Amino acid sequence: MAYATTNPPAQLIQGIGSGPSLWVYKSTDPHTDVDATGYFTNAANLGMKAHDIVIVVDTDSTTCTIHAVNVSDVTTINAATLA
Repeated sequence: MAYATTNPPAQLIQGIGSGPSLWVYKSTDPHTDVDATGYFTNAANLGMKAHDIVIVVDTDSTTCTIHAVNVSDVTTINAATLA
C-alpha cells in the first residue's frame, strides 16, 4: 500500500539539540513497505531528520519494528527488527 499524508507518523519525543527524535507510525503496511525509499512523502515537512528513530507498528500483524532515518533528505529509513 502507499503512504497517506492523512496518517502521518507522530513525534513522541523531540530530540534535544542535535539528538534524534522518536516517532511512532501505525499502519496496515508491513515494515518492508515502510522501509522503501521515499515512503514518507512529507517527512521533511513533519520535521523528520537523519538519525531520528521510527517505531513502526503493523496493525494487521501486530508486529513492531524499529527504524532509523538514514539520510538527510529523509527519503530512506533502515529497519532493525526486534526478535
